[in-house]
Amino acid sequence: MAFLADPAAALPGAGRAAPGAIPALTLEGVEVRYPGAARPALSVDHLTIGRGERVAVIGPSGSGKTTLLRLLNGTLAAERGEIFVLGKRLVPGRRLPREQRRRIGMIFQDFALVERASVFDNVLFGRLGHAHPWLSLIGHFSDRDRDIAGAAVREVGLLEQLVQRADALSGGQRQRVAIARVLAQEPEIILADEPVSNLDPALTNDILGLLTRASERRGATLVMALHQPRLATAHAGRVIGIGGGRIVLDEAAARLSDDALRSVYGRPFAVSGGAAK
Repeated sequence: MAFLADPAAALPGAGRAAPGAIPALTLEGVEVRYPGAARPALSVDHLTIGRGERVAVIGPSGSGKTTLLRLLNGTLAAERGEIFVLGKRLVPGRRLPREQRRRIGMIFQDFALVERASVFDNVLFGRLGHAHPWLSLIGHFSDRDRDIAGAAVREVGLLEQLVQRADALSGGQRQRVAIARVLAQEPEIILADEPVSNLDPALTNDILGLLTRASERRGATLVMALHQPRLATAHAGRVIGIGGGRIVLDEAAARLSDDALRSVYGRPFAVSGGAAK
């Protein structure tokens, strides 16, 4: 099977958006409150993320990182406020249209693969938003869909595992499959919820490097919830810190300081490592 040599070249509009383009993501006066909670899970006065940005969202467990990502992919509705994705307002309680869903890719910490399916088939599922709705139900995909899926497998370095079942792979390989599936989707926005928290620490930089390089080649906006500030500074251009359900930090990664992290974690924290003793 011959696959595209450069999968990014197949993407329409690959490369960074022109200056003045509509932002990828905008939140205005957004509040989310879970039933029975004493305070909002997340409250955002204003947040804009431009097209092509690489953003890391950091904060303690339960601070609101996952809630933010769920708002952005349309699986959670805000109690109040407005959210715009690629210039289109999300309507609370209404599922995103198919065309808009395929423009947003999601990577999960638990991989969310079809365990009994092969690497190639898992990645090919990323093309469901592009395939004919009825034909995809019977597993029919076009040659172009198959080429793009195969190129994504090659890009993440898993051609040798192409026909292996997902449940036979290591954790690092499984996350590579999840990344390839999103790349095959050809999204304009990639959201990643703690994508390396279930991996061996030795693999974290490789996986995040793969993800950030792939998104940058495509000009895709990347928003990653990460649990380690040092990973944020190494792999993102901008860091957003959430503490107590509110954005308390929004800074260029290159300028992030230990003092700034105190506002996020409430204690001394070193950018280059873990919490100060």
